[in-house]
Amino acid sequence: MKPIKNQTKEESILLDVTGMKCGGCVQTVEKTLLNHKEVNNAFVNLVDRTALIDINDKSTDLKEILTSLEKRGFQAKVRQNAKTNNSFDINASQEWWKQWRQLMVSLCLLLLSVLGHLAEAKTIAIPLLGNLIFHASLATFALFGPGLKILKSGWNAVAHFSPNMDSLVGIGVSSAYLTSLSALIWPQMGWPCFFNEPVMLLGFVLLGRFLEERARLRTGKALKELAKLQPQNARLINKNNQIKDVRVGALQPGERIQLLAGDRVPVDGVVIEGNSTVDVSNLTGESLPLETSPGTELSSGSLNLEGTLIVEVQRVGAETALARIIGLVEKAQARKAPIQNLADKVAGKFCYGVVTLSFFTFIFWWRIGAIIWPQVLNTSGQGLMHMHGHMHNASLGTNAQTPLGLAVQLSIAVLVVACPCALGLATPTVITVASGKAAKRGWLFKGGDVIEKAALIKQIVFDKTGTLTVGRPEVIGYLGTEDPDELIQIAASLEENSRHPIAFAILQTAQSKGINLLTSSKVNTIPGKGISGYLDNIDGAIMVGTIEWLKSEGVNYNLDIEKLLEESNFNEKSIVAVSINKKLKGLIIIDDQIRNDVKDALTVLRKKGFFLRILSGDRRESVQRLGTKLGFKSTQIGWQLLPEDKLNYLEELKRSGPVAMVGDGINDAPALAASNLGIAIGTGTQIAQDSADLVLMGDRLESLPDALSLSKATMQKIKQNLVWAFGYNIIALPIAAGILLPSTGIVLSPPIAALLMACSSITVIINALSLKNT
Repeated sequence: MKPIKNQTKEESILLDVTGMKCGGCVQTVEKTLLNHKEVNNAFVNLVDRTALIDINDKSTDLKEILTSLEKRGFQAKVRQNAKTNNSFDINASQEWWKQWRQLMVSLCLLLLSVLGHLAEAKTIAIPLLGNLIFHASLATFALFGPGLKILKSGWNAVAHFSPNMDSLVGIGVSSAYLTSLSALIWPQMGWPCFFNEPVMLLGFVLLGRFLEERARLRTGKALKELAKLQPQNARLINKNNQIKDVRVGALQPGERIQLLAGDRVPVDGVVIEGNSTVDVSNLTGESLPLETSPGTELSSGSLNLEGTLIVEVQRVGAETALARIIGLVEKAQARKAPIQNLADKVAGKFCYGVVTLSFFTFIFWWRIGAIIWPQVLNTSGQGLMHMHGHMHNASLGTNAQTPLGLAVQLSIAVLVVACPCALGLATPTVITVASGKAAKRGWLFKGGDVIEKAALIKQIVFDKTGTLTVGRPEVIGYLGTEDPDELIQIAASLEENSRHPIAFAILQTAQSKGINLLTSSKVNTIPGKGISGYLDNIDGAIMVGTIEWLKSEGVNYNLDIEKLLEESNFNEKSIVAVSINKKLKGLIIIDDQIRNDVKDALTVLRKKGFFLRILSGDRRESVQRLGTKLGFKSTQIGWQLLPEDKLNYLEELKRSGPVAMVGDGINDAPALAASNLGIAIGTGTQIAQDSADLVLMGDRLESLPDALSLSKATMQKIKQNLVWAFGYNIIALPIAAGILLPSTGIVLSPPIAALLMACSSITVIINALSLKNT
């Protein structure tokens, strides 16, 4: 990834890019995109063939950007919405036939080459296959037929000073072909013909790309399965209460649909009739079905298990929860992990290095090597067949008669053995598999960089309300008031403007009591403290919040609050104070329950070596009581903390290593953004989810240890892939350059090199796919 030009990010746009073959292509696309002043940042994914760009101005005309990519040989278009099940099927069908045609051509080329070798060795009696002119014709067809696309792509990249994998293959096969053609036309040169080499090389390259593409498509299988959760049709209830099957895309918000038992929910909506249980495991990872009744919100992709439901459509198409998840995963897969930077930098310069090595190989064996080790020149003469004065179809690097011939052959071998593909695939294949697997289990990593950060985390800080507790607190009592209903009416009338779990508890109590709310105005929310404003029919400013905040604002307390709390045994509960015109109206006592899975989750995290802490804005007694139940020491707990206090605390902790913050509320958003890894609970507020790097859908905290374990396993796979990708080239290139030729006579022929090159890429992808089993 290149340095960010501007930290201000207005909008992210996902592009589908075709024509990328290796890490060198990735670097070229990134450079081309970053050359535009409107583009702040660019992330290119070789596996998904996508580019995610951050632009300053939403109104930027993207035509110029797309045109610049097209000039470099990469066709690109803007992806308007997340891919649907239908678009995945269409793309899969197109890719399937394209790959099969490629496979058939490659197998035919390889078959003819093998038969040619057998005919030369008199193993089979087919005169045509042993004819040098036939092999020259076959090589010509291979280069200007199935190989033409590779040649064009390679030379186009060279023309733009950004050589790629096709450039190396193109230069290699062209050199082999032209050398053989020269030997055919001028036999007095004494060079061998090796027309079989470019044929077999192209055959293995095409075969390798077929296998690589098939394996690559499997890496996106999880995302395709998510897309398949979106049904194509829905049962629309029209104005005459008649049911009609319609396309999901034709539905509009406000319309009603019928869901039968076994139906997938096609849109986001709210149940208006019926009761049932709904399986939401594919979206949230929650194994227990959701009990639904009128008023329950349903997300697209959920599965209705039992009864018939009537649902009012709220969001359709790209606005649905399923589409947003798919879109988020697509963009996350495009954002690369920092560990990929080294591989991309190497891949970007790799082709230049290979061409340089090929040049020095040529010079060395022409002027030095063959003189020092004369035995490398045609010492055995085995396997040579003479026809019209030619050495018929030798292998590159063997049976050379002159230093110049040997130099040409080995320099070509260096070109075709190189493999920047594996370098380019090493990280994105693993990121694609990991993010897809995580999404299926309800964990949304917002990029490969997030997965890498998650793998480094050692300290985790938890918010209390809505994170360690269920986030659905209840009003359990009142103090200092003779009219609890009036106290609830005042508090709820202001709190309806808040999304805090405590506000929800107060509103729920008002609703259960049938209390009518008053109209509010000039409402102001102070995160971590409370809410203030004015209500109709009540003179003076209203304040609802913590006791400490009301005290600091000059509220007159005419009660001994601490004594009251102790006598009523409410000392360890959450307390909401209500005042009118700086005079205390009363106290509302609220309690919350610990999540059922919290203790197990914390136990697993501690066993894995994480250092855990609680930071909360609640009262000391309430936080300490919860901490004691969950096994926290007093030094691991913070209470009555404002958002800025949490920020200061996090900055202090970050000095001793990366810190993750887990929260769900609006007041947690700053801390989530400031931590090394912000983790939001999916049942929390939208702003918390937007500020977080990792979102745990549903309300299961026990998935946190598994998500962090997945990130560590992902990084291990990436490191393994990078070791393999670098190691293959470090070993193969010197052998191709002839390092073993003087001592052992071993040289890596181009067809075998092409096969190994394909195996290198496929090995990287298969290793990434093995992540599914962890």
